[in-house]
Amino acid sequence: MALLKRLSRHELPLVPFTLNGEACSGRAGDTVLTAILTQSDRLRLSDFSGDPRAGFCQMGACQDCWVLTSDGGRVRACSTALKPEMSLRTITEPRS
Repeated sequence: MALLKRLSRHELPLVPFTLNGEACSGRAGDTVLTAILTQSDRLRLSDFSGDPRAGFCQMGACQDCWVLTSDGGRVRACSTALKPEMSLRTITEPRS
């Protein structure tokens, strides 16, 4: 179940993207974080406890919202604009 429910901006164009191999869509102007959390109940798992995480500071100052791109790169979900056809992968296992 999605962590966030969109209350406005329903009229903005859809932006298709892929999340963990599944076709999804956000809205024009969404950050990657917003787009993911309107589709999923978490952004990643904690490196320390394995508990679900959904970002921390929401302004790009911490290291809590990294997600992976299809080419193996990392982006900060809270400060990266969603672009059409992005292929994203959340971190589904804690890193050791």
